Amino acid sequence: MGLENKTVSFIGSGIMAEAMIKGLLNQKLLTADQLIAAEPLVDRGHELEARYGLRHTLDNSEAAAGADILVFSTKPQVIGQVLHSLKGQGSKPTLVLSILAGVRISTLVDGTGNRSVVRAMPNTPAQIGEGITVWTATPDVPDAERQQAKMLLGALGDEIFMADEKFLDMATALSGTGPAYVFLFMEALVDAGVHMGFSRRDAEKLVLQTVRGSVDYAQKSGLHLAELRNQVTSPGGTSAEAIYQLEKGGLRTVLSRAVYAAFRRSVELGKAGEKKRDGE
Repeated sequence: MGLENKTVSFIGSGIMAEAMIKGLLNQKLLTADQLIAAEPLVDRGHELEARYGLRHTLDNSEAAAGADILVFSTKPQVIGQVLHSLKGQGSKPTLVLSILAGVRISTLVDGTGNRSVVRAMPNTPAQIGEGITVWTATPDVPDAERQQAKMLLGALGDEIFMADEKFLDMATALSGTGPAYVFLFMEALVDAGVHMGFSRRDAEKLVLQTVRGSVDYAQKSGLHLAELRNQVTSPGGTSAEAIYQLEKGGLRTVLSRAVYAAFRRSVELGKAGEKKRDGE
């Protein structure tokens, strides 16, 4: 069962929501008249209407009432207000899909009165259809709706299903936040190039293509990452000296700590959401 004759409503229309909208339309999985965007900023709503031909509303409950599939794509910190604004309409869609970091399924089930919930964690390369999304679903989501969720998330790039919700906080820290680590690493490499004497433009070109080519090579080679690193690390050579300095500086330890800190923050957001739900 596909997405034919299904209306998809987005509560919040930021970067990730627009990436999904764009992917769904580009892949012809939906037409513009099947999409509703609930967005409190009037100018942003008009922008989306003009760009994609979808329907815009300021009323979250109206968007939920008209949806077969309801997508939560707001900031996680406002989920309490958003759920309250639905005015009981959240139980009407046959599927609720959330891409909110840290917001637990229990919060969504209780807040919407809908037990058919999918929780997903995409990442920013989804904006060009090159993302990776980890997702899970409640046992109440039928096979047909699971397939619909898979299609919706596939519009963002690749996807991985996990049976246990605990992996969503892990994915938030690793792949969801992952682009930030990569961009910071790339920025540092560019700065190093400029420090040596390259123009910033040339340094950026060198770094971008080096990272892009390395990722493509890693995917196509099928080799372990350590094997790939060893291929370019000759004894006593420049790579060996550079890696020695990186290891001496604790690169692996610092990165591991950063990922775990992001994981803890995702768990904290989930707990905070539950407290707001319970009125604490």
